[in-house]
Amino acid sequence: MASRLLGLDGLVVTDVDDDGGARVVHVVTAPGRPVCPGCRTPSEHPKCWVVTSPRDLPAGGVAVRLVWHKRRWYCRSAGCRRVSFTESVPQVPPRARITSRLRVAAGVAVRDGGCTIAQSAREHDLSWPTVAAAFAMVAAAVLPCEPPATTLLGIDETRRGRPRYRLDPDTGQRVCTAERWHTGFVDLAGAHGLLGQVPGRAAADAGGWLAARTPAWRAAVRVVAIDMCSAYRAAVREHLPHAQLVVDHFHLVQLANRTMAEVRRRVVATVRGRRGRKSDPEYGVRRRLGRNLEDLRADQLEDMFTRLETLGDAGEHIKCAYIAKEELRALLKLARTGANHHQIRHRLATFHTWCAAYDIPELHRLASTVEQWWPEILAFLDTGITNAASEGTNRVIKLEARNAYGFRNPTNQQLRSRAASTRRHRRTLTTHRPRSRTG
Repeated sequence: MASRLLGLDGLVVTDVDDDGGARVVHVVTAPGRPVCPGCRTPSEHPKCWVVTSPRDLPAGGVAVRLVWHKRRWYCRSAGCRRVSFTESVPQVPPRARITSRLRVAAGVAVRDGGCTIAQSAREHDLSWPTVAAAFAMVAAAVLPCEPPATTLLGIDETRRGRPRYRLDPDTGQRVCTAERWHTGFVDLAGAHGLLGQVPGRAAADAGGWLAARTPAWRAAVRVVAIDMCSAYRAAVREHLPHAQLVVDHFHLVQLANRTMAEVRRRVVATVRGRRGRKSDPEYGVRRRLGRNLEDLRADQLEDMFTRLETLGDAGEHIKCAYIAKEELRALLKLARTGANHHQIRHRLATFHTWCAAYDIPELHRLASTVEQWWPEILAFLDTGITNAASEGTNRVIKLEARNAYGFRNPTNQQLRSRAASTRRHRRTLTTHRPRSRTG
C-alpha cells in the first residue's frame, strides 16, 4: 500500500491487523537518506530499530493504531551535539506522540466546529492541555494579529466574569489581575466580527486599543457606533476625531423603558408604602407598559389607562412616563422613514415639551440625557447605523463562555471569542465558489 493511501507522507504501510475492533497499521519510513534534525547532515550509520505508536485520526469510522518500525541513526558530524536520532516525517515530528493532523483536527473542532476544549478532548481522546494548545495554534493561523481595516466600527462592553485580584507584596494593596468587563471592537461594515478585545471599559482601556492601531487604520474609520457611555465617547474623540459618533437607538429605548419602570416603582412606594403586589391595578399592567404602542390593541390600551386612572395623580404620572417613552420612540422611528431635519426638530420639541410639562424628575433626567447626546442621536437619525452587530457579537461571546462553564484565563477567553465571532465569515470564504462562465 502506498503512503498516499495512508495520508501520511513519508510512511509506507507494510501490514494491517485487526485488534478488538481497532485497526493496527504497521508502517515503515519511506526509503531515503535520513537527515539529522540538529545539523541537517545526512547519516549512513544505523544504530538500532525502535518501535513507536503515534496516535492518529480514525479511518472510515474505525480507530487506527499506528505501529511505526523505524531506525535510529548515528550522527557523525563533529559540530553536532546529537549522538543519535530517530527517523521522523513532517506529520510526526521527533518525540511526537500524536500526528499533526490529529492535533489540527482537535483544534479545528474548537475553532470552527463550536466544540468546547473538553468536548474536543473527549472526542479525539486527548488531554485538555493538548487540545488547548492545538486550538491556540490553529486559531493564530486564521486570526490576523492586526485587525482588518473597517469604515464602520462598533464599541460595546460585555461582562467577562468575576474580577480577580492578587496582593502586591510591596504595597500590600490588592491589584486587579482579571477585569470584570471587556470592551469589544466590532466590524459593522463587513463580516470580520470581533476585531479585538481589551480588559476594562474605561476611556483609557478603549483608547489604548485605538492608539495601538496604525494611522492608516484609524483614518479609514468613518463612523463609530456606541451606547451612551461617556468613556467610549471620550476615547473616540481623542483617537478618532474625524469619525462620526452614532448612538444606538436600542439603548435609548432601553433607557426610556427603565425610566418608566422607575416612575412606576416610585409612585407605588409613595402611594402604598410598599412594593407592588399582584392585586394592585398598576402592577397588573406593568408588562403592557413595556410594550410598544403599535403592538397593543385598542381595548388593551383603554384597559391600561383605565386602571391607571384609579390611582389619581399617581397613575397620571405613570401614564405620562409611558407617553414620553412613545414620543421618544416616534422620534427614533424617523430614521427609517427618511424624514428631513424640520420633522426631526418638530418631534424633538414635542418630546421635550411633554417631559417639561409635568413635575416628574425621572422624565426631566431622561430629557436631559437626550439633550446631552443629541448630536450622536441626530447622527443615527441621519445615517440609520446601529450597534446591532456588537450586541450580536456579545451574545456569541456569552454563549461561548456559558458552554465552557466560564473562563479562568482572560487571554484564552479573548482568543475563543474572536474565533467564535468570525466563524461564519470563515465558513463563507471556504464554501464560496465562483460561478463558471459558459460561452
